[in-house]
Order: sequence, then C-alpha cells, then structure tokens
Amino acid sequence: MLLSRFLVRSHTTSAAYVAAPPPSLLARAFHASLPRRAIDMAKVNTTERLAELRKLMKDRQLDVYMVPSEDSHQSEYIAPCDARRAYISGFTGSAGYAVITHEKAALATDGRYFNQAEKQLDGNWELLKQGLQDVPTIQEWTADQVEGGKVVGVDPSVVTAADARKLADKIKKKGGEYKAVSENLVDLVWGQKRPARPSEQVRVQPLEYAGKSFADKIEDIRKELEKKKSLGFVVSMLDEIAWLYNLRGNDIPYNPVFFSYAVVTPTTATLYIDDSKLTPEAKDHLGDKVTIRPYDAIFEDVAALSAESFETNGETTEKKKFLTSTRASWALNKALGGEERVDEVRSPIADAKAIKNETELEGMRKCHIRDGAALTEYFAWLEDQLINEGASLDEVAGADKLESIRKKHDLFMGLSFDTISSTGPNAAVIHYKPEPGACSVIDPKQIYLCDSGGQYQDGTTDTTRTMHFGEPTEMEKKAYTLVLKGNIALERVRFPKGTTGFALDAMARQFLWAEGLDYRHGTGHGVGSFLNVHEGPIGIGTRVQYSEVSLSVGNVISDEPGYYEDGKFGIRIENMVMVREVETTHKFGDKPYLGFERVTMTPHCRKLVDMSLLTEDEKTFLNEYHQEVFDKTSKFFQNDSLTMAWLKRETAPY
Repeated sequence: MLLSRFLVRSHTTSAAYVAAPPPSLLARAFHASLPRRAIDMAKVNTTERLAELRKLMKDRQLDVYMVPSEDSHQSEYIAPCDARRAYISGFTGSAGYAVITHEKAALATDGRYFNQAEKQLDGNWELLKQGLQDVPTIQEWTADQVEGGKVVGVDPSVVTAADARKLADKIKKKGGEYKAVSENLVDLVWGQKRPARPSEQVRVQPLEYAGKSFADKIEDIRKELEKKKSLGFVVSMLDEIAWLYNLRGNDIPYNPVFFSYAVVTPTTATLYIDDSKLTPEAKDHLGDKVTIRPYDAIFEDVAALSAESFETNGETTEKKKFLTSTRASWALNKALGGEERVDEVRSPIADAKAIKNETELEGMRKCHIRDGAALTEYFAWLEDQLINEGASLDEVAGADKLESIRKKHDLFMGLSFDTISSTGPNAAVIHYKPEPGACSVIDPKQIYLCDSGGQYQDGTTDTTRTMHFGEPTEMEKKAYTLVLKGNIALERVRFPKGTTGFALDAMARQFLWAEGLDYRHGTGHGVGSFLNVHEGPIGIGTRVQYSEVSLSVGNVISDEPGYYEDGKFGIRIENMVMVREVETTHKFGDKPYLGFERVTMTPHCRKLVDMSLLTEDEKTFLNEYHQEVFDKTSKFFQNDSLTMAWLKRETAPY
C-alpha cells in the first residue's frame, strides 16, 4: 500500500527501528482496512442520480428529501457504504447536508469545505456556505420549500431525535409536514453499486493501554443510572461502545470502531453486534458479564424493553425513563417510545472517555514522542530530496513516505485520518486530500502544509506543521508568526476550573484579529485514546456546544490556529496538549487553576518565523520547547546523520 507509487530513493533507516517487533494481528488488520487516498476533486454529473431519486420521491408522495452526512450512529467519519450524501451530491467532505426538491438541490457545508464544494458540485446544486452573512441554514432553506402543505422526508436512523423535533416544528409553522421514511431512498438509487457493510474483526484493547476494566466502567454507568433514576442507558455512538467494553475494530477508516449498539441497565449489559465479528479473545474478554445480541435486533429489543418496563400485570408502573445520548437517532428514540420514555442527555460515557486516566495519559506522552520522531525524519528527508537531490515528489508520494516512516515505530496501528499533504495554493484548502494522479508536485519555493496523525495502541496523534524549504515571502512569514504566537498563547494560558473552550478560543486568534485576519475553523478538538481523532464533548472554538462543557484535568485537546489565502497559501500549526492542574500565586474563589501540558514533539519551521514579531518570553518558550523535542526524540537518530543534523538545526536556540 505504501510504496507502490513511491519511486525516489529514501535514506538509510535508523538502527533504532531494526529491533522493533512486528505489528500485531490487530495492527495489520487495522492498517490493511484503510483505503487509498482516492478523493476526486473533479465534478460528478449527478443529473441521472437526482432524476432517479426524484422519481422515488414522487412515488412516495414526498416533495422534499433530506440527506445528512452521518450514519445511523451519528459518526463524523463514516464507512463507504454510508456515504449517501457524497454519492447523491458528488461532494466528499466530511461535513455537509443535502436537500433535494423536485426542482432544486442544495448542499450546505462550513468554511472548511467551501473550496472543495465549489470544485466538486456540478450545476445541479446550490452551495449554501454556512456561517456567512445572509446565507440561510439548511433548515431554513428546507422550511422555505414547504409552503402549501408539502411533505419533507428523511431516513429517521440518520438524524437525531432533537434535530428532528426542531425541524418538524419549523416545517409545521410553514405549513408543511416532516415525515420519517423507513427506507433510505439514496440506497435505492445507489443499488448494487453501494459498497458492502464492513464486517471486520473486533479485538481487545488490553488493560495495559486502557487503564481501566470494562466491568469498572459499566459500574460507573450504573451509578449514573441510579443518580438519574433511569431504567437504562441505550448507547449508539461507536467510539463510546468501543471505549466502554475495551474493544477496538476496523469498520470505519482511520477510526478503530465497529458497528454496534449497547444497552446498560442496573442488572444487565448487552452488546448488539454481529457475532462473527468477535474473535475468541474478545468473547473470552466479555465472558458472562455481557450478553451478545444481533446488531439488527436493537430496535425490536429496546421497544420490548421499554414496553415491559412501562407496564406490569396490566398496571402502569412509575414512569421511569431510559437515557440516550443527544446524538441518538430519531429511529432509536421512536423505538423506545419517544419523549415520554426517553431522557436525552449529554452522554456520561462521552464525559468519562474525554477524561483520560493516568495509563492513557502516559500512553499519549509516549506515542507523541514516537510520532514526533517520525515527522522529524520525514521533514528532514523531504527537504533533502527537494533541495539536495532535486527530486520531483508529488503530494501523495510525500504522504506515503510519511506513513512508511510511522509504520516502523512501536505500536503503530495505522493513520488516524487521511494525511493532508499540500503545497502552495492547495494548503489553503483546509481539508485538502491529495489524489493519486491528480495532485500537485511539492514546490520547495512555496509553503508546504502537512496535517497528519497516527493510531498507536497506546494513543492517537494529530499534528500539523507548515514548512518552507526555500525563501518565504514577508507575508508568509508574518502570517506564520501570528499563527505561532496564537498557538503559544493558548498553550501557555492558565484558567480557573470551570472554564470552557469557548472562552479560550480568542487566545489563539488575538494576534490575527489585531491585523484584521482570522480562520474559518475551530481552534481545538478533543482526541481519543486509540480512538477517534475528533472526540467530544470538549473543544475550543465558537460552536455553542463548546460553551456547555468545561475543560477538565485529563482532557487531551488540540491547539491549532491557522490562516489561509485562497489560491496562494495556507498555514496551520497544531500541537496536542493535555489539561492539568497548575500552581498559581493566588487562587481566586478558592478554585483550582488549570493549564496545558504539551505532548507533540517535532520542531516548528525556523525559516517562517519573523523574529521581530516575537517577544522575549515567546522566544524563551520556543527554545525550551525545542530543547525538549531534541532531548526526547534525538535517540531515534543516533545512526541517521541526515535527520540528526536537521533536528539540531531546527531546534537550535533563537
């Protein structure tokens, strides 16, 4: 997979890797399941697909049909079989919503994907750039289509119950009707060409990396049920189920999760999964503490469970409710009996999972050292190839080389997302993905942005470095330094317990704002422990949900401000940090104060730093950081003179 398109020579491998053990069966399975980069930025002709969909809509007396991005588990990243919105629209970004009427079609997405959507959508589609002034939300646009009693249809398994209620009210006020349609119409259009549902093996995440047994986690959930006087918790988010049972899978590219549901009651724990997916080790791991039921049995079972708990011997009992996450589907909510039988809450599993235990935190520290060493080796090699060897390397070849270097490190399981390897103008496309045969050759005279991450059995990484191997322009240096100052300011901030990521967002933007500059993405996202690289409920940014959950000791979160000029260049600097308690001279209100511990270990780009814009404190901070990078990663390059020389140069004091 890694080297089939890679034609230039690489320098000698460090001896530090020679004795590395072979990857485990799980690592090989996880890595082998990942798809090749095949993101086509060309337009797809959707005329025939839309015509077939509209015929199905007419047959079912639907005037409007909605196609969200998510699967039945509200996953951000989905399996190919669930990429319905991408299939019907041609737009392949991870965030977006399609709505089709008999005359029009609209696609809504956010600022990360404006450029990509403009390139991929054909003339059948109207692009709604969410967040821009005077641009309607997709819900507003949909409601505007229903006057005269029109009917809006949606597959209830791919929308949340909360979103369904809000939109139903909005549509009703306009005189329309919002209707659940049990069959997914895009699946019918897709037909036999639709990819098969994955059926990968599910394996155990050992206690030495998980840090807490699944039995203890289930007992914690039962304590929450007791507090809330609830009948049980129906779990639908895939990463929550993987974390709860200390299991990992391969069903979704780059996310070590598996298709499943779970139900935890005061006396039972049930996992809904195709039995063939569980290895003997996984079955032994679960033992008699967990009942295994078929994946498709969830709706029938929860309906029966809800009815049984509601009525005993013909008499209505106390109306206790089941808990579901606010991300649970409308279909699941309906099966449980709707609002009378369900309390929708922020998932207690999500909250617990976001606060890493000491084992997970130590795993994060260790895997970021190995991952940082891989990035350093890659950037040293890339500069040598471009400048000294005069090699012609495209963006995909660069990404493949980086993956091959990561693969040599202990506990590597695969990538945590598709590598963003982007040169020049491509770096301005925030979620750019290079495509074999249609990407750009890396130009050493232009900005090179690399956003990448690895899945390791002891943690998950996500790092962005913006490099320049020639002579950057003054504007490039200024923009980079303003972003770097924001990155440093956020990493150094101290704040009282109870502070949210919403409140901290301006720390990273302040230097850009002072120049009238900004960026159209969040500043930070939570990161899983050998789980999803994007993990809620915490984050740093202006999304309303980031104002609802305060940062806590044990959170792992990214710090990634940026700046982008369409058609020219893009800059992003991303480090992972961990929330910890810090000492302060005073403790106003007797509150503990928190700060960040850095874990990303690879240098910043010296050529892009405008030293005149840095304060002495910022220079000291960078020097201390680079010394730590050198101390922790140089051991990997004792027999690699090329990388060692590059590391010494890039970590030298300012």
